[in-house]
Amino acid sequence: MWKVYILRSTKKRWYYVGSTNRLDARVNEHNSGKVRSTKSFMPLELVFSKDFNLESEARNYERLVKDKRILKESLIEEIENRK
Repeated sequence: MWKVYILRSTKKRWYYVGSTNRLDARVNEHNSGKVRSTKSFMPLELVFSKDFNLESEARNYERLVKDKRILKESLIEEIENRK
């Protein structure tokens, strides 16, 4: 099972979008400083994930979310409204 996920920094108003087939381990890598692009925004919390059967589906959705600012912002707004 592949997942597209969004992490939120608890320090700054910043979000990261990624995909993986090992979500728990990947979130731990982000929070242990092993991922250069998220290192300065730690700690991070998982705020969104969506399941996909195929890696290609997950990668395509990840790209869509990253490239479509409106979609990304609507997902983030939905997340923030749940608080």
